[in-house]
Amino acid sequence: MSMQRAYSALTRTFSGLAEFPLAASLAIHRRNQFRRVNCPYWTPQDVGIPPSNFRPAISAIAPTASRPRPTRSGIGDPDMARTDYRRRTHARMADAMSAHPDLVFAAPRRAKPPRHLADLDLAARKDLLVELGEPAYRARQLSTHYFGRFTDNPGEMTDLPAGRREKIAAAALPVLLTPVRTLACDGGSTVKSVWRLFDGALVESVLMRYPGSGAQAARVTMCVSSQAGCGMACPFCATGQAGLTRNLSAAEIVAQVVAGARMLAGGEVPGGPARVSNVVFMGMGEPLASYATVLSAVRRLTDPVPAGLGLSQRGITVSTVGLVPRIRQLTQEGLAVTLAVSLHAPDDELRDELVPINTRWPVAEVLDAAWEYAAQTGRRVSIEYAMIRDINDQAWRADLLGRLLRGRLAHVNLIPLNPTPGSKWTASEPEDEREFVRRLEAHGVPVTIRDTRGREIDGACGQLAAKEA
Repeated sequence: MSMQRAYSALTRTFSGLAEFPLAASLAIHRRNQFRRVNCPYWTPQDVGIPPSNFRPAISAIAPTASRPRPTRSGIGDPDMARTDYRRRTHARMADAMSAHPDLVFAAPRRAKPPRHLADLDLAARKDLLVELGEPAYRARQLSTHYFGRFTDNPGEMTDLPAGRREKIAAAALPVLLTPVRTLACDGGSTVKSVWRLFDGALVESVLMRYPGSGAQAARVTMCVSSQAGCGMACPFCATGQAGLTRNLSAAEIVAQVVAGARMLAGGEVPGGPARVSNVVFMGMGEPLASYATVLSAVRRLTDPVPAGLGLSQRGITVSTVGLVPRIRQLTQEGLAVTLAVSLHAPDDELRDELVPINTRWPVAEVLDAAWEYAAQTGRRVSIEYAMIRDINDQAWRADLLGRLLRGRLAHVNLIPLNPTPGSKWTASEPEDEREFVRRLEAHGVPVTIRDTRGREIDGACGQLAAKEA
């Protein structure tokens, strides 16, 4: 049903009633969910009208909605389970959503960070050095120091003229990240860094070192931030509740990885010297909302040394809550990075609440774009699913998710919900996690429960809030 038809139907139904403007506004404009008018489980609270007027109003525009509602939870019955879920969680959802900031796609205008060598490809770096009155080959020398030796200290650049090192470094390698504090757990193998940017904004990155086991090689993963804050307003995520401050530059993103590489090379992480093997854009921010800088950062990370850090594209994961046009744009970039979709619910009714961007691009559209990416790149899509007790961990939702993903090039990462300050939600019970896994596997869907790292230092998924203390 189109918005105009839904609005007209409501107009006829509520003609002469004082509550019509409120009902129409809440049901159509404010929630921007007119497509859900056919849902048989809308309640008077959803549309803000008296119960006595609710049934004739909804019946006029969605006849199937007038059938009797189940009065008890039905074991194994999706319709009854959905009704039971709605009854139990409506108040909690309403409380959480009332505090949400609006979705923000465009970052507030702020001063830009200083131009850095990592913002530029090798050709542009040569132009920069020529502007500084230096020969073009200095660009390769600087790049080797930064991307090959992980240093921006002019005192260590002995192949540059001693009298000009400071000037060259200040112009091409300005300080982008100032350490505020560093926290470690898991015996020092998980390290969270809080960084202050040039304008005072704070961001966080997390280094995670995993030992090898059996046929699996040891690896080091850097979780990096692409924005200071986030504009997607997911209620279970600390970053989403902070709002968006600004996008990071490509160099500010790359600098987080270089800092981690420097720690590893210097033996500051237990286990001896090592190299970063994987980078996941799962820190603060929605990566595809800062598309141009994230794409530039990916190219710097994967360009061979000295043009970049020389990481494998297959070791890079870019996550998104579901910005469909940007997923389709990424599909055409010719990259082999992994796409991770933060789904968290298989149905629009719940995902509208957990991931508010779903009101613009619903589940079906997000997954269609993801399958296009998989078909174009041959890369398996990672489906991220935070397990929230009594919210999205029902067995029938596992079956629905399994039906959506069956036969697709996809893998599900179940993430036990990590606690955040003020949150009313908690992680699912272990037995519910196991049942969720069992049902997905019954549909032939690969699934793992993520090894949560950094929870003790607020460095796990959904906990990054960039606090000074």
